[in-house]
Amino acid sequence: MVVGRRNVLGDSGMSTVEYAIGTLAAAALALLLYSLTSGTWVQGLLQALLQRAFTVDA
Repeated sequence: MVVGRRNVLGDSGMSTVEYAIGTLAAAALALLLYSLTSGTWVQGLLQALLQRAFTVDA
């Protein structure tokens, strides 16, 4: 047996701090996506894209 060596393979799952950081990162990403998609420029871009996709050229 080696003294002073940690068993790293026994760590399973995330700790509480990792859950908190992951939650904050997910909330920040959601806020960024919401702010981008609620802008008039992005809404106009999406509307033009959908209109072009559903328009049939004769």
